[in-house]
Order: sequence, then structure tokens, then C-alpha cells
Amino acid sequence: MLDVTKLRVIDAVARLGSVTAAARELHYSQPSVTHHLSRLEAETGAQLLQRAGRGIRLTETGRMLAARAAEIIGRIDAADAELAAHVGLRVGRVRLAGFSSAIGSLVPAAVEALAGKHPGLEVSLTDMHPPEALELLRTGTIDVAIVFRYDETEPEPAGVRLHHLLDDPVYLLSKDRPVTLAELSDATWIAGCDRCRSHLISLCAVEGYEPRVGYTSDDMVVMQALVRSGLGVTTIPGLALRSHRIDGIFATEIPDSRRHVYAATYGEPPDPPAIAALLAALEEAAAA
Repeated sequence: MLDVTKLRVIDAVARLGSVTAAARELHYSQPSVTHHLSRLEAETGAQLLQRAGRGIRLTETGRMLAARAAEIIGRIDAADAELAAHVGLRVGRVRLAGFSSAIGSLVPAAVEALAGKHPGLEVSLTDMHPPEALELLRTGTIDVAIVFRYDETEPEPAGVRLHHLLDDPVYLLSKDRPVTLAELSDATWIAGCDRCRSHLISLCAVEGYEPRVGYTSDDMVVMQALVRSGLGVTTIPGLALRSHRIDGIFATEIPDSRRHVYAATYGEPPDPPAIAALLAALEEAAAA
């Protein structure tokens, strides 16, 4: 019969790649980790491990069980957080992940306001792109994900609920003078994350060309520095400019181009009180 301890062991081995690393994270001895894995094989009747040189690796069946284990463990941890929240907002924890420009603009004000109203409520924070944050949300590793999407972005996974925060205008950055997309068919472009790059390609396609990407960076400060040095042009959302703006570049708003920003939660409503309190604080920060 499956139990949580053995599931935590196979999850750690899958994530960290070795028995030694799993033992270190779980504060077990290596023989104890090996014993748990052997018992898990015996109880399931499935081969979960195979030798690989001096170590071991998971079989396909082992990887499948490890993926389920991550989801189960995440749900258990989420239940712990929800139970603490229902006891009262005097204590509790909310685990938040978000993309960098939201962390640099919306999140500090929201967490500061939340701390003033509920000083015993702890908020943990991870900087993460939307697809990875949504996966952590699905598995219960986090409670709230701040994500963005464009009109052409694929729908979110089933079970994800989106709470609209704001529509963020997108700007075209150039060095010498304000420009339009139509003028830049021969320009060198600086592209961001996959989601932003897809939107850039869509914008340029409307103008009849495919952007020639010479540089790639997820760092909005780096992207602005490259523009100021005359190495290319780029698009950047308003929240990123609010967080940090380099002198010596022009920012021109692109008509009808918006990045939609949401706080995402998972599962059926209502949200636990601690999560609901954080959502309200984020909405207030976005409105401001």
C-alpha cells in the first residue's frame, strides 16, 4: 500500500537524480532511502529502479509514479496550508510564484498591505515564468501564481481559475527616435521568454515580416541596456518599465497590444481565507 513517506522518497530521487541527494534533502541515511524504494517496489509489484553504473535510475514506471507522487505531496502540503488558514489568519502561510516584472511592481505593495492587516501570515515567493508556475500550482507546490497571457496564448490547464488583475500595455523600445513596427522589418530584435517571443512574432506577422532575432534575454534590464547600446530593438510590457527604466531609450506604446495579467488559483471556489486575502491585496495593488 502506498504511503506518503515512500512517495516523498521517490519524488526526491526523481527530482534530484540520486539516492545521495535525496537522502541529504530528506535527512535520511542512504540505506534508509534505498530501503524505502525497495519496499515500494515490493508493495507495488512494479520495477521502479534499474542499475546505472554505480547508481540507480528510475524506470519509465518509476518516473510515472514519481510524477504522481509530486502531485499527491503537493496536494497534501496545500491541504496543510488551507487548514492553517481556516483556523484563522493570525498564523498561516501562502506560497506565491510570479514573473519578475510583477514581483518588482505589484507584489511588494500587496505583501506590505497584507502584513499590515495580518502580521502572522507568512508569504513565500518564487520568481518563475507562467508555464512553470502553473505546473507548480497544479501539483499543489504553490497556492497562487501570478501569470500573464496574450490573446493568442494557449488556454490554461483544467482546474486553473484566473483572477484578472490588469491589462498591461506593450511598448516598442528603440534608441534614436520613436518608431513603429512597420519600420522595423530589417531591424535586429531582442526577444524575451517563449510567451513574449510568440507575441512579438504575431505582431510582426501583421506587418508582413518575421523578426530577425539576434539576442535573447529574459532580463528586462538587460534588454533595455542592449537597446540603449544600439544593438537592436525590442518589445517590453509596462510593468517592466515601471519596475526599471533606463535613460536614453524611447518607449512607444503599441496600439491594441496588451499583456493580460492574472492571479491564478487551482480547484473549485471558495479559496481558503489566506489565499483570498492575498488575492484581494494583489487586486488592490493592481488597481493602484
